[in-house]
Amino acid sequence: MKFIQTILLLFVMVSYAIASGQKRKCYVKKGNNTKPVETPSTNFNSTTTVTKKFYGITKDGKEAHLYSIKNSHGTEVVVTEYAAAIVNLFVKNDKNEIKDIVLGYDTLKGYEEDARSFGATVGPNTNRIANAKFTIDGVEYQLVKNNGENNIHTDANKGFQKQFWNAEIVENGVRFSYEMPDLYVGIPGNVKIHVTYTLNDENELRIQYNGVSDKKTIFNPTNHSYFSLAGCDAGREGLFNTELMLKASKFTELDATSIPTGKLIDVAGTPMDFTTPKKIGKDIYADYEQMTMVKGYDHNFAVDDYDGTLRLIARAKNDGRTMEVYTDRPGFQFYTGNNLVSIKGKGGMVYEAFDGFCLEAQFFPNSVNEPSFVSPVKDAGEEFSSATVYKFL
Repeated sequence: MKFIQTILLLFVMVSYAIASGQKRKCYVKKGNNTKPVETPSTNFNSTTTVTKKFYGITKDGKEAHLYSIKNSHGTEVVVTEYAAAIVNLFVKNDKNEIKDIVLGYDTLKGYEEDARSFGATVGPNTNRIANAKFTIDGVEYQLVKNNGENNIHTDANKGFQKQFWNAEIVENGVRFSYEMPDLYVGIPGNVKIHVTYTLNDENELRIQYNGVSDKKTIFNPTNHSYFSLAGCDAGREGLFNTELMLKASKFTELDATSIPTGKLIDVAGTPMDFTTPKKIGKDIYADYEQMTMVKGYDHNFAVDDYDGTLRLIARAKNDGRTMEVYTDRPGFQFYTGNNLVSIKGKGGMVYEAFDGFCLEAQFFPNSVNEPSFVSPVKDAGEEFSSATVYKFL
């Protein structure tokens, strides 16, 4: 009897430990374990599968879904109509462990109330515009001032990141579509935009942007995922121990309000230098004015040898996972989540500063107002087309 009681006690203790541990687990998988069976997608004779399941009802009564795109290696990206957002990104490491490597929320409500754009498609313009205004062909357009006297990410309440997109399952992925009325956020033109997520068996997650407007306007959308290669519950240690290489020998100098001055600064000899791989945490507290003013890394880096074609811009490594990033844009924002404060995320995890990093492909901040920067403006009827690829090795 005593033996049985001991076994039962051990069972209870182990069960409690497992249950307690799961509160901070971030959707960890082992080997080829899969989620519950869902409704299969149209068969495109591909090794990549797309499945769809109910996610929730938005505040205005729309039915949202989770679309799971999974390849033969077990890599899986989960996206949803709200914000055309990445909700989960499961990637295997060299120990055959699969973890979710993006920060986010467990519920649809979390994304609706989100102020940090976790995983969202941001736009029509990402990043900052000085004095929240710009001029196209002699006409001045005023945006909301939501970052001091400046504008950031177009509109926190009405931008792409706060819209419900139409979804269509396509080969190897999902295409989201949205139409924004003329001047709805202060930007000219009736804008039609498509964002397509695809995943292939080369472990490449591709985000393809295509848009057109009936007026000359800005096209500068991006994806605002926060990555943590050691798992989305790895916290600050996970970010600090991530080894990063950036194919960028210059960055745009910031003024006191985080608007580029128009000057490009060489990274050589500064804490901004990631041309040789180093851990993100190595210099994150450096006494360097361009960093102290933004409390870490929150800067636009200029892509080396930019020519408008898709090219490698970054390589990050941690916990046996390697992620390469490619884009055809002239720049990218490297951001280390400096302004995250007590945000309740997945699995009960509370996100704080430095819990995740962003690599946001973009035209330079304020490029619509800075003649020396590559322009984000497209003519009426001219197609905007751009791609960003995340490749996992």
